[in-house]
Amino acid sequence: MRIGTINDFFPDIKSNQDKPNTPVTKISSLSDEKDKFSSLSTSSMLAKAGVPISHIVIADNYMFVKKIYGAPVVKSRITNQDKALLGKYDFNQLEYTTIKQINEEIELLKKWSQSLDENLKNDSDNILEIRAKELKYLAACRYTIISNEIYNGYMALEKYFEDISKYRV
Repeated sequence: MRIGTINDFFPDIKSNQDKPNTPVTKISSLSDEKDKFSSLSTSSMLAKAGVPISHIVIADNYMFVKKIYGAPVVKSRITNQDKALLGKYDFNQLEYTTIKQINEEIELLKKWSQSLDENLKNDSDNILEIRAKELKYLAACRYTIISNEIYNGYMALEKYFEDISKYRV
């Protein structure tokens, strides 16, 4: 008995050369019709796989307060020690980051949270807590500190928190 090729059974199938070029990325529900892919969609995709428990706890705390009060009510600024920890890993403050930078940072923090190095794991959790504190401050100020459209990394962080939290607003 001879096993034939797929072309023997389905002669009408054309080769890959005849197929039209289809885009690899689909249009996101968050994107314009002009955009092929939104950076905020990347934040949503980051929230789909391998989220550490520490990230979920931080997101739940943020979203719970947001759900109860509508917005964070505490305007706590980060300390110099927090700024030093961000500087140690060459991270900018949240108000000076882009969506792409935050998405890359979230991906990195997820990897670090699963590291065998306890110092790196603790620093990862502390950095995410700092980011949550910065986001609370920006939301409490109604994002008035942000003066440039480019620096909107806070939107990606908030989207990430919304997607991983059980307290949806």
